[in-house]
Amino acid sequence: MLNYENILSSVVQEMKPSGIRRFFDLAATMDDVISLGVGEPDFSTPWSIRKEAIDVLERRKIVYTANAGLVQLREEVSAYQERKIHTHYDPEHEIVITVGGSEAIDIAVRGLVNRGDEVLIVEPSFVCYSPIVQMAGGIPIPIPTKQENHFKLTAQELREKITDKTKLLVLPFPNNPTGAIMTREDLEQIAEVLRDTNIMILSDEIYSAMTYGKKHCSIVEIDGMKERTVVVDGFSKAFAMTGWRLGYLCAPEPVAKQLVKIHQYIIMSSPTVSQYAAITALKECEHDVERMVKEYNIRRRYLVEAFNRIGMTCFSPEGAFYVFPSIQSTGMTSEEFCEKLLEEERVAVVPGNAFGESGEGFVRVSYAYSLRHLMEAVSRMTRFLEKHGGKHE
Repeated sequence: MLNYENILSSVVQEMKPSGIRRFFDLAATMDDVISLGVGEPDFSTPWSIRKEAIDVLERRKIVYTANAGLVQLREEVSAYQERKIHTHYDPEHEIVITVGGSEAIDIAVRGLVNRGDEVLIVEPSFVCYSPIVQMAGGIPIPIPTKQENHFKLTAQELREKITDKTKLLVLPFPNNPTGAIMTREDLEQIAEVLRDTNIMILSDEIYSAMTYGKKHCSIVEIDGMKERTVVVDGFSKAFAMTGWRLGYLCAPEPVAKQLVKIHQYIIMSSPTVSQYAAITALKECEHDVERMVKEYNIRRRYLVEAFNRIGMTCFSPEGAFYVFPSIQSTGMTSEEFCEKLLEEERVAVVPGNAFGESGEGFVRVSYAYSLRHLMEAVSRMTRFLEKHGGKHE
């Protein structure tokens, strides 16, 4: 009988499963559940994108593309980034099309991190960063952020975590799960800390099209930061294309040249049909994104007001499509709260500690769902808090 514990990688065995998927999978086994756990837009992919994919299937031979992606798509990505973050990337040498933003994060970390390097990860943040760093042989170092600072990274918090082993800073803004953003003024202070170091930045900007009241600013817009930054973005969230599995990274040529080699060996090329569809997305569908963001904003305002009214203190997020209310008034841990809420009221949200220890005492609620579902969820959560002693008005 084989002993799989001795056979399997110890690094993989020690990794915890995603706290997001755990509650999603549990909810799927129950009836009458309102699931607000997964960051899955409830909008359909815009018709012109779908039509292009259908047309490509009908009239083209679907074959591998260049490893870095269709040159036409890289050109559109370059133009899009210039429009959005006022930064030029050479489509031939500085852009790589990937299988979702997740692959872009993976190959960026593998390409930059040596065994024993420390990687600073702003938390709370998406669940994939630390495991990817560990699989690359690096050491994840969390930088906890605070609700009183609206979960922004401060220069002092960053400075305190830097050592002579620090290789990379993961800067995930707009943030999942908190909805926090970093303004230009915030980023200038971070840049000042990094300017005289060799520390690289992984700027995960997958939610950059989704901001409310303030336009997204990328750290590459700050003088001297482009040369040390890998920008990750994609189509899943903004264009409602999660299942199309398409993202990209933008990086200085010496970095992109090495990262495309990893992509070449593990992927070959990203899905061809999705690449052609993404060209249409960037050329024709930014107005669709604006329409979706307006709807998200209505939902965002509703949830922030509702949660503060019922005693789940919640700052007003300025990006992404999540709110991150406090459940500390209940006296429960985040996991206890989520388990009881799912069991008793059939509402699925994600415990804050799934996104790092600094997320304890909070839950993530996605508003990528209809207002009708959100209103019913709030009604059930109000009843839950009344039963369990939460303080509410």
